[in-house]
Amino acid sequence: MQKIPLAERPGWRERAAELGFTFADMGGEPYWDETSAYRFTLSQIEDDIEDPSTELHGMCREAVAHAVGSEEWLTRLEIPRAHWDFVERAWSNGEPELYGRFDLAYDGSGPAKLLEYNADTPTSLYESASFQWLWFEESRDAGALGPGTDQFNRIHEALAERWAAICAPGEHVHFAADKDNPEDYATVEALAWAAREAGLGAHFTALSDIGLTDEGQLADDQDRVIGTLFKLYPWEDMLRDEFAPNLQLSQTRFIEPPWKAVLSNKGLLPLLWHLFPDHPNLLPAFFQADIEAARRGDATPFADAIAAAGPVLARGHVVKPIFSREGAGVVMVEGGRETARAPDDSYSHHPQVVQALALLPAFDGFHPVLGAWIVGEDCVGLGLREDRARITHNLSRFKPHFIEG
Repeated sequence: MQKIPLAERPGWRERAAELGFTFADMGGEPYWDETSAYRFTLSQIEDDIEDPSTELHGMCREAVAHAVGSEEWLTRLEIPRAHWDFVERAWSNGEPELYGRFDLAYDGSGPAKLLEYNADTPTSLYESASFQWLWFEESRDAGALGPGTDQFNRIHEALAERWAAICAPGEHVHFAADKDNPEDYATVEALAWAAREAGLGAHFTALSDIGLTDEGQLADDQDRVIGTLFKLYPWEDMLRDEFAPNLQLSQTRFIEPPWKAVLSNKGLLPLLWHLFPDHPNLLPAFFQADIEAARRGDATPFADAIAAAGPVLARGHVVKPIFSREGAGVVMVEGGRETARAPDDSYSHHPQVVQALALLPAFDGFHPVLGAWIVGEDCVGLGLREDRARITHNLSRFKPHFIEG
């Protein structure tokens, strides 16, 4: 894994604007940055990222099966009791999933470590699936990359195949997001593009325009009943929305399905460690409340595991809310001393998870985090973001990658 300086493509910003990539620069900083790219070997991709991520996803599905049958874990994950049946039924009925993104710490050697799973509303999809591939093809054609190079990226093709697998031929799917957020719109449009290639009907609707028919069905602003809905709206918010009592009664099929509430929750991290202790791609993780109980000598079923992980956690750990986005609420502690804190603490009122620290590597003053994309149940591509800060936040830069050797 190396960071390779490269010349930018002439006119790429104009090309981005033509394609609707209107957020290539954000906050006075470049978001898409092709002044360099990350180079991986094929074995690094296949052995350290692709295969482990597919295995991690299988483990996550086992975690869902465990959680939906456990009042203890549904409570720990803060899934509202009124919707436990909704979540469990979605799982037991086999309601299909579409996609997700693992965030991994990896420096080119040793096993990649799972930081979290963006399993419900992952963004950076357009950049990863489409604009990154365009960069690769044009850079290779221009001779900036060698003719034998490749990119780990069949995200778009896999999405089209997945839509065809989970929907009936010609089925109509509504795609809902915040119409005023360019990044969210780009994400749903990338998904809708794949759905259209799968022969499906795809209709955008603003989240705020969704209403109810007299029969209690969801409908768009043109009074079309929504039979299947992809929503870029996280389940932890949906299940607390004033609209929540209507969700199950509407008979709408949701993508992602309600059981993704288990996976789009950083409480997944201690659940995975509980089920798969010492797995090479996992970091020790516990609810902060259990660590505090163990310190007081109070009863907790995780006391032995916490004691075993004590030396690792003492060397370094992060504290993060079970619900948060883009690094918000994350605090880094090393050797008992706080060494970094995210400026956004708007999620910090939620229960906290303590996870052993896996430091991101440093390349030219930036720290990359790998985004391994899951479509269906397989890892199908890679996107990278890097940040000057040690905690990746919302103004990190997206970096392209390629495979050579």
